Amino acid sequence: MQPDGREIRRQREERGYGLRRFAKAAQIHHAYLSRIERGERSPQPEVMARIATVLGCRISDIQRDTTERNDERPDR
Repeated sequence: MQPDGREIRRQREERGYGLRRFAKAAQIHHAYLSRIERGERSPQPEVMARIATVLGCRISDIQRDTTERNDERPDR
């Protein structure tokens, strides 16, 4: 499960949460949340679920799109 750290941070800040207050609400350490937002850590699904719950969104809203595009593929 690959989080979209930029989107998590954007939504967190949009809702007026500071890093520490949000981390406390999501029951994770603020340093861990910071690493998730910077793309240095990939949290377990239950952590993603807690983050999504506090943000009031779906997990899919804060996941990185992992579908790969192959633009060099010939048209058929």
